[in-house]
Amino acid sequence: MRYPRIIAHRCGGALAPENTLAGLRIAARLGCRGVEFDAMLSRDGVPVLIHDETLERTTSGRGPVADLPVAQLRRFDAGSHRHPAFAGECLPTLAEALAVCNQLGLWANVEIKPSVGCDAETGAGVALVAREFADVVLSSFSPEALMNAASFAGELPRALLVESNSGDWFESLRRVDAKALHAAHQLLTVDSLRPLLEANFPVAAYTVNRRDEAERLFALGVAGVFTDRPDHWLAGEM
Repeated sequence: MRYPRIIAHRCGGALAPENTLAGLRIAARLGCRGVEFDAMLSRDGVPVLIHDETLERTTSGRGPVADLPVAQLRRFDAGSHRHPAFAGECLPTLAEALAVCNQLGLWANVEIKPSVGCDAETGAGVALVAREFADVVLSSFSPEALMNAASFAGELPRALLVESNSGDWFESLRRVDAKALHAAHQLLTVDSLRPLLEANFPVAAYTVNRRDEAERLFALGVAGVFTDRPDHWLAGEM
């Protein structure tokens, strides 16, 4: 699995409204080669880019994402909360975002983000779209979503997301047939990384916003870091 070293979190990090096409374009202009974003299903089963299960924090809409069809979701403003310059930025579909990534030459990590109780169908819906594009890795905290994604797009590499060091990472990876681990950066040490790297499992770290922490992780063998501040890294300031 190929990983860019610097991956813009939620499309463009802190420089753009999260999970928008504007973020992808800003990341590319900065020189980023990799981006990460979240995909959740609309009521009619279309994967759209959004992190939260509800609309209020990042759009002009209200209520659960899963309660509304994609045509209605796309009418909400997903940019003004960040800055008036982004007014009118809509909530994109996964297909639109991956098409832009292809145009811009961006590697994409799509985090499968199920609404409560929708793990299997979200894994399937995201995989059916993502398999039509190149340079895509699917990741999720949900084992069920990852396993169902494999049923529809087994050729796409998959990564398991973890936020604690409880349990056996190797066993968790084996259970979902994932080929990489994405872990909270605080969990990654020489001891926790060694068995994974010796077994050739790539490890990526989230969310790393300090240069010294990124350098520590790269020295340990981490393949890439997800960051809100790709501008600082690329300017030599992280």
